[in-house]
Amino acid sequence: MNRFTTMRPMRASSVRDPASRASNARRVIVVGLAAAALAACAGYGPGDLRPGQPEADVRARMGEPTGRYPLADGGSKLEYARGPMGKHTYMIDVDAGGRVRGWEQVMTVASFDAIAIQAPQSEVRTRLGRPAQVRVGWRGVGEVWSYRFESEVCRWFQVWFVDGRVREAGYAIDPNCDEAPRDKD
Repeated sequence: MNRFTTMRPMRASSVRDPASRASNARRVIVVGLAAAALAACAGYGPGDLRPGQPEADVRARMGEPTGRYPLADGGSKLEYARGPMGKHTYMIDVDAGGRVRGWEQVMTVASFDAIAIQAPQSEVRTRLGRPAQVRVGWRGVGEVWSYRFESEVCRWFQVWFVDGRVREAGYAIDPNCDEAPRDKD
């Protein structure tokens, strides 16, 4: 509804109708329960998470990670993918003692552009986390991983793996878009 839309006036009798009041009460209860359920859920992003905080604080804020990747120094990278339709993945680095070192949202052009040709699949997974979609590669060779991200145009980043290594990577139109992106003047 926009500001030019007019609402149809309600009949005074419908406000006093017991069935209508019961229906409204049910709606209020459902909305209240939905709000309570959302409040009970883990946070979407890291928010004010700071270096030095224990991993338990991360889990209390964000829930269980969607992935955990070992780092060379004994620490771990915790993945919080908000997909498959979400456009954010948070990677939180914790040291060997379980303390936060830092975090970043990795569904960005800078993160995608850092993916090198011939990089192993495991490196891409550690850098970007799980993809929104995995499908068979071109002409049945390898796999293509697709990642959604926030962009002015509706596109996603795709990585084609052959024999476990990046063969090609680039941007394509997200098939969930209503229309093809237009060039900006």
